[in-house]
Order: sequence, then structure tokens, then C-alpha cells
Amino acid sequence: MLKKIGFVLIGIIFSILFLYLNLAYSNIYYQKLLFSTISIIIIYFILKIMLEYLITPTIKIPKSKYSFRKIISIFYYTLIIIILTYIWIEDAQSLLLAYGIIAAGFALAMQDVFRNFVGGIIIFINKPFKVGDRIELNSNFGDVLDIGIMYTTLLEIKGWVNGDQATGRIIKIPNSFVLANPTNNYTEDHEFIWDEITLPITYNSDWKNAQKRILNIIINETKDIIEKSNREITKLEEKYYLDKRPTEPNIFLTLTDNWVTLNIRYVTETRKRRLIHNKLSQLILDEIQKSKKIKIASQTLAIVEMPKQKN
Repeated sequence: MLKKIGFVLIGIIFSILFLYLNLAYSNIYYQKLLFSTISIIIIYFILKIMLEYLITPTIKIPKSKYSFRKIISIFYYTLIIIILTYIWIEDAQSLLLAYGIIAAGFALAMQDVFRNFVGGIIIFINKPFKVGDRIELNSNFGDVLDIGIMYTTLLEIKGWVNGDQATGRIIKIPNSFVLANPTNNYTEDHEFIWDEITLPITYNSDWKNAQKRILNIIINETKDIIEKSNREITKLEEKYYLDKRPTEPNIFLTLTDNWVTLNIRYVTETRKRRLIHNKLSQLILDEIQKSKKIKIASQTLAIVEMPKQKN
């Protein structure tokens, strides 16, 4: 707040200076500088101080507070550009021409900057993702920390870490990627995702018993998230054309040359996928060890020593 007040005081000092120079020398440029400075001060005081001071404290949700500040910032810079252009170009026809030249200049000389800016506006309007979402953008996975005018900032997950956990790296992605590339959002409209555990067992194992035991474990451990995901799917059906998706865990069998593969499918919370995957894996291993009729399969290689040839 002190910096903002200091900015206003500096603006007032420059306004007084330009007012004095305009009265002393009656120069059109001093007059325009005076109007420009006063306009910037008024806009800054209303948008950056009054609105943020009066409205921001009333917003309790951090994401809403963040979005409000971003919208005010965009409106502030846009309004300043329009007013300054109006002050310094008097003729209406020239004013329209100036806007056209400015737009053409941005389009030609600053294509990347312009694309990033447009991408930022589209993100704010269409909301393909928001702060806090877990997304994949331009082959980068992460949690959205900030959405700026030019860049989107992610806290990277995966990377060299084998799992859905943060690496500690901060990624800044140009907003232009939103215009021409798909965005995968893991947390938009719901907080669940399907996951699978693959377990190979030998053909002489009691696969029916294994399937029953493992399914009981998965059902017991995921019953809370199943109830939550069913409620969220109901909301999705109201918003999108979506067929009913089963959230109950299931086990699918795949026959191979060496073993029977149990594909254990279940629903889990997006941000806890690795933790739940690890917990379920441990419980499954403990359960298998209790039974002598279930054995985990592994691939073995037979090494044959060739007889030596006689000379």
C-alpha cells in the first residue's frame, strides 16, 4: 500500500510541474503531459487503490481474490492505452488510423507477444484451466500457480520423478500454446481419476480366489471416493452429454503366454493417486502372502551352457 501511495504522490508532483510549465510557456505538449499524468493518477487511484482496498478484503476465497486482481490489472492497462491515445491524437480520423497502425504493429512486429496476450485473454474468458488446477500443457505436467497476461506458471509434477508428485521446478509456458494445442485438465469439474494396478499371477494359481480377495480390498479402501465421484459424475451429466460411467472397482483378466494378468481398475482422487496406488499395492501383497494358492508370476530365463567343441 505504501508503494501505491508513493506512486500517486510522485504523479501529483509531476502534475504540478507540468501545470507550472504549461502556465509559464503555454505549450500544447506540456498540456498533454499534464492531462496524461492526471489521467494515470485517477485511473490508478480508482482501480489499484480504491477497488482493491474496498473490494479485495471482502473476497474470502483466495482464487476469487486472485482472479479479481488480474481482471483489474488488465482493465487498468487497457484503459490507460486508450486514454493516452485519445489525448495525444486529436483528430478522430487520425485516432482510428492510429488504433489501426498500433494493431498492425503488434500483429507484425510482435507476433509472439501478441499471441501470448491473446492466449492470456482467452484463458481468462473461456477458463480452460484456473489457478490450482492440475493440467498437462505442451507436454508439461503441473499444478497451476499463476496465470499471467503472457505466461502460465506451473509447479512441475512428474518430470524425473516417477509419480504424480512435485519435482520442485517452476515452469513458465507462453499462453500462445493454448491457441493451437490441447490442454489436459485433471481437476476441472471433478476431483477423481481412474487408475490401474497390473498384477501377474501364475496359471496354477487360484485366480478366482485372488480376484475375490483383491476386489474386496479395493472396494473397502475406495468406498469414500466412489461415493464422492458418483456425486461429481451426476453434476457432469447436467453440464455435458455424458453416459453413466461405472465407478465401482473391477478386475479384468488378460491371458498371456507366461501368466494371467489381473488389471485392477479403480477410481481415486487425482492428487492422491500415487499414495493410494502405493497403499493398495501393499495391501494386495499382504493378502497374497497369506494364501499358498496364489503366486505372483515372474519371467525367467534359462541359461544353457553349450558343450565345448573338440579341436
